[in-house]
Amino acid sequence: MSGNENGKAVVVRDLERRFGSFVAVDRVSFEVKRGEIFGFLGPNGAGKSTTIRMLSGILAPTGGSGSVAGFDIRSQPEQIKQHIGYMSQKFSLYEDLTVEENIDFFSGIYRIAPGKKRERKDWVLRMAGLEEHRHAPTGTLSGGWKQRLALGCAILHEPPILFLDEPTSGVDPISRRKFWDLIYEMAGGGVAVFVTTHYMDEAEYCDRIALIYRGKLIAMGTPETLKSELMKEEVLEVLCDRPQDAMAEVEKLPEVKEAALFGKGLHVVAGDGEAAAREIQKALRARGFEVASVEKIRPSLEDVFVSLIEARDRAEQAQQEVRG
Repeated sequence: MSGNENGKAVVVRDLERRFGSFVAVDRVSFEVKRGEIFGFLGPNGAGKSTTIRMLSGILAPTGGSGSVAGFDIRSQPEQIKQHIGYMSQKFSLYEDLTVEENIDFFSGIYRIAPGKKRERKDWVLRMAGLEEHRHAPTGTLSGGWKQRLALGCAILHEPPILFLDEPTSGVDPISRRKFWDLIYEMAGGGVAVFVTTHYMDEAEYCDRIALIYRGKLIAMGTPETLKSELMKEEVLEVLCDRPQDAMAEVEKLPEVKEAALFGKGLHVVAGDGEAAAREIQKALRARGFEVASVEKIRPSLEDVFVSLIEARDRAEQAQQEVRG
């Protein structure tokens, strides 16, 4: 299977990975184009890292097929490793080496031609903003700097595909934003970026998103499509005092499907938004809450994902009851 035809960097068909009787990844199919930022989202244990490990040649699939950079994930894992960049949340740097020594070490691993080593090292130092700190022990750097250095080391060999597994975990918001600027730059240069994250605001930065839950792909599309087409219910924003207590009251109402704390208020999902809004105002005021507003809003990606996951859980529960 050639994954490079028609500008496709990654092609996956019915990919499956089992560990004994446990199905970690369950017949997943998708494609990633060159220059695309593809977000892979899902709760912990959903199968995100297992999928990345199969695509990067670290773990053999149990079933299905796929190609990365035109190489077969079953028969050519070693070639795949040479044509990808891989960075995980652990950053994989050597803390006791200096910044420069880390870059030299990874240059050796990626067998960068001697004539090109200096140019690539200078590029990483510039990109990470570490020219002044090239002799500093890596362990003394801040989280944001370590992260940019790790990214530079992962792409020293200029791979066409970059796999980022939770790359911004534990990094401050400003460093996260700067990191995403670098991602945009690389995608603009034609690099395919496959990123897993559990930060919903980061999902908005992706060109397309796939949501994986319990090993299955349950939704895929642009952030815009997911918000406008996949949410069947309506979402209300409720601004009131004591939102935590208010949530307990709101969840009891027959019109309300679910409620969650969101910022300083609540996001409430209902089949009929107008009827639910009336019910909420009435119920909260009757119990002494001060209600500033109850308004219908466009769902956030978080609203969409929670709704899809809860719908999937309800469907599975119903099936189990039928079988039982």
